Amino acid sequence: MSERVRWWAVVLVNIVFLLGGQSVASFLGRIYYDQGGRSLWMATVVQSCGTPLAVPLLLYFRRRPRSTAVTRPPLLKISAIYAGLGVLLAADNLMYSYALLYLPLSTYSLICATQLSFNAVFSYFLNKEKFTALILNSVVLLTFSAALVGVSHGSDGTNSSVPEGKFPLGFALTLSASALFSLILSLMQLTFDKVLKSDTLYDVMEMQFWSNTAAAVVSVAGLFISGEWSSLDGEMDGYKKGKVAYGMTLAWTAISWQLATVGMMGLVAAVSSLFTNVISTVGLPLSPIVAVIFFGDRMDGVKVLAMLIGVWGFLSYIYQHYLDDAKVKKILAERLADDDEHQTV
Repeated sequence: MSERVRWWAVVLVNIVFLLGGQSVASFLGRIYYDQGGRSLWMATVVQSCGTPLAVPLLLYFRRRPRSTAVTRPPLLKISAIYAGLGVLLAADNLMYSYALLYLPLSTYSLICATQLSFNAVFSYFLNKEKFTALILNSVVLLTFSAALVGVSHGSDGTNSSVPEGKFPLGFALTLSASALFSLILSLMQLTFDKVLKSDTLYDVMEMQFWSNTAAAVVSVAGLFISGEWSSLDGEMDGYKKGKVAYGMTLAWTAISWQLATVGMMGLVAAVSSLFTNVISTVGLPLSPIVAVIFFGDRMDGVKVLAMLIGVWGFLSYIYQHYLDDAKVKKILAERLADDDEHQTV
């Protein structure tokens, strides 16, 4: 298997993890609220408490031989970076928990597409990401897609148990969470490039494990400090589908978020934070459709237009990567031809 094919295989696996985990986790998060769940800190905890699932992979990749050319940064430095990322992740997860409570799933998903625009700015300044006309087109279209939803207050019709009068706050929290999420992705890429100076699978799993462990510690602390832990027994007893369904909903949400996180960090390491954000918007046309079918969200003309604009923006970015890949293949082919010519001479 060639190096390029192996790279694409890794990228595709991470794409599946990110899209599958993200879609299922958002779906289960909305179900949690609709069936009687009300603990915002519990909804935050499950976004990072699945870290033990990564231990077997972390141990496996640690046993594999590593390059001696890369010097590991000091333990104190890398610990501080992972702890800082964990605190930011916990804050971001909490804002997403509020946003998902205050907005229908379809509206929430469309507004989340703004994270690509935020990430474009952070990638430009922190990661030296180059912009082309197609990438700029993608960013602008996805921003317009979310803006259409934001200015259309009537697009929040749903059969879900969404509190009335919370649309402005939900919109602001979703935007804030999207901006912070984009900053986190760019900081992760910066860590791979400038601190770790490596993007092996072990490095990916290590960052995923320790940053999410820190986020889980902060979230659990928030659960107890806020006093919400004392209401969990009553919440479980009052859950519409029963105690078993309550536990299964939280468990599968945690598993789904861990799969999404592994895919996200894998793509950041293999490609870039901006590419990761673009891939995460692939779920844009799926979530509103799922929300209409399962939650009775209203798919009006504004949402349809926003969805189509978002899809066009995503395809613009994918086409740019196709052009970049074709350019790389052409350069490699020319080099091979030159080498063959020199050998013949």
